[in-house]
Amino acid sequence: MRSDLGGLPAAARRSRMKGIVERRGFALVTDLARLFEVSEVTARADLDALAEERLVRRVHGGAMSIELVERHLHESVTPGNQAEKQRIGIAAAGLVESHQVISLDAGTTTLEVARALVNRDLENVTVVTNALDIALELESAIPRFTVIVTGGTLRPSFHGLVDPLADALIHRVRTDIAFVGGNGIDVAAGVSNLSLAEADVKRRFMDNAARTILVADSSKLGVVRASKVCGVDGIAVLVTGQEADEAGVALLRDAGLRVVLA
Repeated sequence: MRSDLGGLPAAARRSRMKGIVERRGFALVTDLARLFEVSEVTARADLDALAEERLVRRVHGGAMSIELVERHLHESVTPGNQAEKQRIGIAAAGLVESHQVISLDAGTTTLEVARALVNRDLENVTVVTNALDIALELESAIPRFTVIVTGGTLRPSFHGLVDPLADALIHRVRTDIAFVGGNGIDVAAGVSNLSLAEADVKRRFMDNAARTILVADSSKLGVVRASKVCGVDGIAVLVTGQEADEAGVALLRDAGLRVVLA
């Protein structure tokens, strides 16, 4: 079946692509090529042209809206939620025991978990992370802690390492707990993230862990982002702030998820 968007001139096609990316927050090259009945090479060129004009942000496999990228970089820590993230970090760190092996993915809330871990009286804890800022935060806890940093490609402003090199180490280390953050958690949609590359690393950490603990401030509840990380049943515990909507927390608990309010 022909799409109504097939055969558009380049300028009109790119304008419509921009609108789709803005509405969805993210769009894949393969989906756009199919929708506009063009080759993937043409779809990539269209997105590259839009990115050059700073109308979208090119990411691996597609493009994100500029609004979401800026929100991801700047809204993660605000005066209003910093205290909440600190409480979440302390509560999550309290679930770690001496002699355990854990992983911490990159993010502002997992960074607070790392800070809280340093202040605990723990011995012989091994931490695997793809976040440079988390590794530096844990440095003061050496030799009580062993800190292992994955390989990978550094994402600017994110302080995290993503594919292709991170896999080589992550798959070699079996952890007791994977602490991961997320840009959204919803009963139906599960845990989701803005970045495909970040979501991939989260899944790899989770695949090699005995259990997964999601750390997410209250603003993430009920939110759905472009890249699905896992279903609600893929995590054992959610640690969030006491500011979380009561009805949203009840829905998650009814779905079988243990929710800890910090």
